[in-house]
This record gives sequence, C-alpha cells and structure tokens, in this order.
Amino acid sequence: MASDKVFHRRFVTASDGPPAGGPYSPAVIIDNMAYLSGSIGMDPATGDLVPGGIGPETEQALKNIGALLKACGVDYGNVIKATVFLADIGEWPAMNVVYGKYFKSHYPARSAFAVKGLPKGAKVEIEVVAALGKIVDQD
Repeated sequence: MASDKVFHRRFVTASDGPPAGGPYSPAVIIDNMAYLSGSIGMDPATGDLVPGGIGPETEQALKNIGALLKACGVDYGNVIKATVFLADIGEWPAMNVVYGKYFKSHYPARSAFAVKGLPKGAKVEIEVVAALGKIVDQD
C-alpha cells in the first residue's frame, strides 16, 4: 500500500571533501536525517590514501566525514550511528584512539567489522548517520 507521506531528499557533496568514486552520493539527506557514504582515508587534493597506516587513514576518513557533516549543516555531535570497516580487526585499538578524538561524549552507536578488502587498499572505512537539527540529550 502506497503512503501519502512526502519525503524531501537532497544530495550533498563537500567542496573540501573527496568526490564520489562511483555511482553513489557522498551524502543523502531525507527529511531530518543525513546518511553519509563510507569514507576512507583519501586525501581530497590528490585522490590517494594518506600514508602512514591505520592512524593517519582513520584521521583523514574522519576529516572527510567532518567536511560532509558540515555541508549537511551539522557536526560530529549530530552523529547517531557509525559503522567501521577494518581490513585487519587487529588494528581496531589504533583506530579507536583516533576515533575517540572526534567523538568525546554521548558517543554514537557503533558497529565494527573486519572485511576482506576496502577501496584503494584502505585499512579503514567509516560511514555515519546523523540527525539534523538540535539534539537534546536525556540522561
């Protein structure tokens, strides 16, 4: 049964973030939610992975996410769910140290998975879902 509900959808890119590397949108807003595609540690200026391994790749992936969040009109405090994909689950602790610099309290829900491979041979890919508007925490 079709619904009469109308959803407003907007496609978002960040001028200071990497472009989509295929037939997908970097972010899609539908009503009050922003769904961000997975981000790897790609330098937007070169299109290459940043050197140095899991730490720098995680840092750059989160910077790329920050650029998209900003383009959506929000920041890391609006993230309600994160999914982390790791090429080597043994690097989870190192990824987590960097991740913790971006999410300081009232952490979003999160899942982490080991995967067989990631685009460009990346060590980490992170995707997030963010709520748009003001969030009031209820402890």
